[in-house]
Amino acid sequence: MAVPKRRKSRSKVRMRRAHWNLKPIQLGRCNNCGARVLSHVVCPMCGFYAGRQVIEVKD
Repeated sequence: MAVPKRRKSRSKVRMRRAHWNLKPIQLGRCNNCGARVLSHVVCPMCGFYAGRQVIEVKD
């Protein structure tokens, strides 16, 4: 089993972990109704995706 030869310094560990942060969710606008929607996801308000109706939404 591999074992590290030297101990990592605090700065090296923290530099490696610097990218572990959470990114904010990027929301776009639905082209049909203007609601805030995740990218590449059907709009839950109107059921449109890529300019056409994909699902029937109940009111």
